[in-house]
Amino acid sequence: MDTPQGPQPVPLVIACALTIERLALRGAHGGAAGPVTVLRSGMGPAAAERAMTRTLGAAGMRDAAVIASGFCAGLVPGMHPGDLVVAEETRGPDGVTVCTGTEVLAKALTEALPGRTVHTGPLTGSDHVVRGPERAGLRATGAIAVDMESAATLRAARQAGSRPVAAVRVVVDAPEHELVRIGTVRGGISAFRVLRAVLPAFFEWHRSLLLPRR
Repeated sequence: MDTPQGPQPVPLVIACALTIERLALRGAHGGAAGPVTVLRSGMGPAAAERAMTRTLGAAGMRDAAVIASGFCAGLVPGMHPGDLVVAEETRGPDGVTVCTGTEVLAKALTEALPGRTVHTGPLTGSDHVVRGPERAGLRATGAIAVDMESAATLRAARQAGSRPVAAVRVVVDAPEHELVRIGTVRGGISAFRVLRAVLPAFFEWHRSLLLPRR
């Protein structure tokens, strides 16, 4: 008689754009609830969409959960490099993608990174690096942060099939702390260290997806 099989682990894809982001996110799979892929898509929404579509089309990835991560620009006055942004939704030119488990992620990040501020709200997309006065215009839409890949990543993930999606970004520059070069500015180094510490929270979110729904 065959032994009944339990539910198979759901893969987790953590998508980022830059090599430095992948360096921060890779290699710490302990505590994961299933296979983990750290995907470097390249910069910009088009590259993010192509990479996500290709990855989710591979064997065994049909039901994968997706987190878009990396660095972002904060839009809210008072934000600091190293603050965390958990998206309630991502916004792009092709619409809005509602995120899964925002409260679970925010709580897990607060526990994993005590003393770091966690912001929740809409994360908007851009096809270029946002500077100066443009921040105020994006802030007026209600967005709290902006990056170039999250909206395209999550939209492509949902187009490839129904799945949990989330976006978590680390603020690398903000209205009062504009960054010029990520590797040589204290704010960039602080953001890198924070990004290295987020994985336990990602795995907690991933495990929560496997719990029975009431």
